[in-house]
Amino acid sequence: MTRPVALDAYQWPPSNEAIAAKVGLNANDIIRFDGNVPAAPPASARPAALARALADINEYDRGRYEPLRAAIAARHDVGIDQIALGAGSDEFIVLLARVFAQDATVATVPANSYSMYRYAALMAGATVIDDPAEADLVFVCRPNNPTGELPDIPDVKGQLIIDEAYADYAGVDALDRVDDGVIVLRTFSKAFGLASARVGYAVATPELISVITSRQAPLSVSSLSAALALAGLGSPPDVSDQIAERERLGDELRALGLEPQRSFTNFLYIPMENPGALVERLLPYGVVMRAFAGGLRISVRDELDDNVLLDALRSELQGAPRAPATIRHRRATAETSLLVRLRVPGEGRVYVNTGQGFYDHMLQQLAFHGGMDLRLEGVGDLETGAHHTVEDMMRTFGEALDQALGDRRGLTRYGEARVPMDEALAHAVVDLSGRATAAISISPDPGMAAHAFESLAQTARITLHVTATGRNDHHVAEAAFKAVGRALAQAMTRDGSLIRSTKGSL
Repeated sequence: MTRPVALDAYQWPPSNEAIAAKVGLNANDIIRFDGNVPAAPPASARPAALARALADINEYDRGRYEPLRAAIAARHDVGIDQIALGAGSDEFIVLLARVFAQDATVATVPANSYSMYRYAALMAGATVIDDPAEADLVFVCRPNNPTGELPDIPDVKGQLIIDEAYADYAGVDALDRVDDGVIVLRTFSKAFGLASARVGYAVATPELISVITSRQAPLSVSSLSAALALAGLGSPPDVSDQIAERERLGDELRALGLEPQRSFTNFLYIPMENPGALVERLLPYGVVMRAFAGGLRISVRDELDDNVLLDALRSELQGAPRAPATIRHRRATAETSLLVRLRVPGEGRVYVNTGQGFYDHMLQQLAFHGGMDLRLEGVGDLETGAHHTVEDMMRTFGEALDQALGDRRGLTRYGEARVPMDEALAHAVVDLSGRATAAISISPDPGMAAHAFESLAQTARITLHVTATGRNDHHVAEAAFKAVGRALAQAMTRDGSLIRSTKGSL
């Protein structure tokens, strides 16, 4: 019997837990700049998107997710018979190497490109060659990973595959070449923010799609993943903010003496010798980047996460004082999914977006007047009303604040503030007591203000007294949230190294 030859395994990066244990951090403190994915999941990725799929989880999808394939086809103005679904683009990369290059030759463009092409060639028994014009199968990574460049499409005699995982960021594609026999690969992992769902697709002529699907497992994509992808297509991603952030991050890196190449993707590539040394130096900051033989690749996330990276680089490269830690905390229930990033003290940079506009604004006021940097975003079951989302946003914020306060050593502990807003007047007193107590009187209450403060007190483990009165419920609530923020800012000031309790702990 012939025994299979062992191949070098794909080098999957270590988990957050493994990195945190190595450098003495909490796993929640780890920020991944090595995966080329957005900083947060899309708003469409919520429990309601999975409800129908869960109700039918005992069944197979007999139509091979026809609604999803139809939606993809409509997005690209092609026929549904020109779409094949797979478990990420990687399934197609491996499959196509076996179909078109079994014991033959494979080339990649550029030569320094996505490592899965080489692994796929090895699994097919193919030889990797340098000249795409002579190869039986050619993978063009466009834009290219890891360099971020936008390569030209070569003339080839073999089968041409154009991998467009990052095409949303480049604003160009090669879909017009599909009728000429080119196979285009796309993924929901990058711009759509569904990396863990593992959904990719191929766009080709009906004849090529028939070849591909005849060699696939019947359903390599799960119904839950298909439901998430279909929901994502209902509100396609707008990557303009991430592109703007890419340019800002590039400018900031250049100010630090680093020189990223021009990028058409959601990451930046910096040519350098021994990039692994810098990757290791930044791990104690909770920052994880990706080193390659000739350079460093940094995923672009959002401003708050990217600023953590920049602060760490300033400390290591310029000797700047280490910035306060940013607390990262996620709360996910059947009703809500929320992610919070919190830095205390901060500079009043706040952004809250849960779909509950009024209470988003109220929490922004609290964080700003509390001198915090806060970014809290996510989704809730808005169709049922405000209760679940408002309660959970305040509980999530409170849980992060509790983590930020730590053992509360060196903090003043007590804070008090009075804030007027037109005819309304609010009075707030806070004690970072470690005991969850709330005495709230808000009149008139716009509906959820008192309960919001109660939720905050419970999870932040603080004693909170709030009295607010007036004629306009908006004014009353806003004065109250500002007052609580200012009282918290006072209580969180540092006045030494003691825990302000005769018990020795809070």
